[in-house]
Amino acid sequence: MPDDPSSASSYSGRWVARVRGQIVAQGGTPEQARLAAQSSRHKETPEIIFMPPITPFSFSPLLDKIREALPNVELYLVGGAVRDALLGRVSHDLDFVLPSGGIKLARRLADSLGADIFPLDEERDTGRVLITNPDGSRDILDFATYRGGPTLEDDLRARDFTINAMAMDLRTMSLLDPLGGASDLRAKTLRACSDTSMSDDPIRIVRGVRLAASLGFLIEPSTRKAMKRAVPEIERISPERVRDELFKTLDGPQPAASVRALEMLGILPYILPELAALKGVQQPEPHIYDVWEHTLQVLAALESVLAALSVPGYDPAQTGDLFTGLLVVRLGRYREQFARHFAKRINEDRDLRPLLFFAALYHDVAKPQCAIKDENGRIRFWGHDERGATLAAERAGKLHLSNDEIARVDAVIRHHMRLHYHISRRDGEGKEPSRRAIYRFFRDSGEAGIDLALLALSDTRATHGNHLTQQTWTAALDVCRIFLENYWEHPEQVVAPPKILDGNDVMRELALKPGPRVGDVLEAIREGQATGKVSTREEAVAFGKKWLEENP
Repeated sequence: MPDDPSSASSYSGRWVARVRGQIVAQGGTPEQARLAAQSSRHKETPEIIFMPPITPFSFSPLLDKIREALPNVELYLVGGAVRDALLGRVSHDLDFVLPSGGIKLARRLADSLGADIFPLDEERDTGRVLITNPDGSRDILDFATYRGGPTLEDDLRARDFTINAMAMDLRTMSLLDPLGGASDLRAKTLRACSDTSMSDDPIRIVRGVRLAASLGFLIEPSTRKAMKRAVPEIERISPERVRDELFKTLDGPQPAASVRALEMLGILPYILPELAALKGVQQPEPHIYDVWEHTLQVLAALESVLAALSVPGYDPAQTGDLFTGLLVVRLGRYREQFARHFAKRINEDRDLRPLLFFAALYHDVAKPQCAIKDENGRIRFWGHDERGATLAAERAGKLHLSNDEIARVDAVIRHHMRLHYHISRRDGEGKEPSRRAIYRFFRDSGEAGIDLALLALSDTRATHGNHLTQQTWTAALDVCRIFLENYWEHPEQVVAPPKILDGNDVMRELALKPGPRVGDVLEAIREGQATGKVSTREEAVAFGKKWLEENP
């Protein structure tokens, strides 16, 4: 008697072997199902079929266009896009493999879709098709020939983790899963494809941590051991690949937990060696953690702050966290401005968000070098901001970040103590930042001032932990609100006053010759505008004359 269709649900998304209508074996591929059937029904020839999933796979509509453009082509969707489809997510980065002719097929598809084509690796016959959508978003399609051997299964077994080693046959839309990736997905387990997966490509150690954090999975024990064994091999990986995987990790969920996991695996001394010295470095009150734990707490707090100020953000009436509620009440009106800030790119390959997390990770990196005790025996870290900016910039350079990215990291770390000074005055004396202080802050930090406000709030929460008082938190919020309010709502009054005089005007009106003094006078006038002392051309000339007299 044939199987009851309802009982077949347990084989959803699997290949099954049937003999006289009864399911006698199953497997992740047709061959696995056939071999399993032969072990018990070796004299019979089973029928091998694919059991469709109960819940249809979630694919981009683009996949249908690809199938129409490339009918009857032996082509397989592989990797993260298949994994995401099983999780009900739609991916816009699609990786395909085929027996041969990767670049040729990519060019054929690009011509059909009117898209751009780029040969990625001619030696490995890999091509990329880039589709730019009307809304500016992009779909990236990579076509590669099999790696690891002459068959699809060889290719899949040479991959990193089982959840990334599944393939979808575009001709039949059937799943091929030789390593049990779908089962590991259901079990929320990250498992290496083989004993040598990590040593074959050690950047997979960082990727594994990122995947575990982003998916909420546990790394299977033998895989974790393989990661630790492969750690020294990371030295043969290019700085660019380390940078890219690290920044994806910092840009993903739970960056603090991810960095902690990387430290536990022993890989941080190889990729971010300056951080090792932070462990065990004690700090004075109000700090409650050593520098290392404090740094991790800053990352966690920064993630929380950004989430609360995202679009859409927290509803302060719904959150049970008083401090998050106050954050939204004070700064929630700037959600759109924060979104626009992080939508900007100073490098076309990377977002600003992970760059801020990188700066946060390194903001106290020089404290071990700068630690001293004052005459009262209190630990001080004089100059750790400037020294830390230099160390972080050096590491950013070794990771091959762009000059603009390095400058942003330098600015965030170099100036990260300035807002704390104003927070302390607001908390202890009730004093607000002056217009001069606001002007000078943004003059020196520029757009990084927005990042500095977010870091200051995160730093404050991490410093005090559960001992943070409502008064101190309110002071921090008020100071950041004042700075951001002037930056976004009153820029021409305080942050960037319009030019009244230029260099030629200054030389003519004040009888100056070309040289640095001209720039000094212009800057003094500009600050005079910011502080409300100058608003007209006549006032600017008079202010400049007085400044020259007082600064001979």
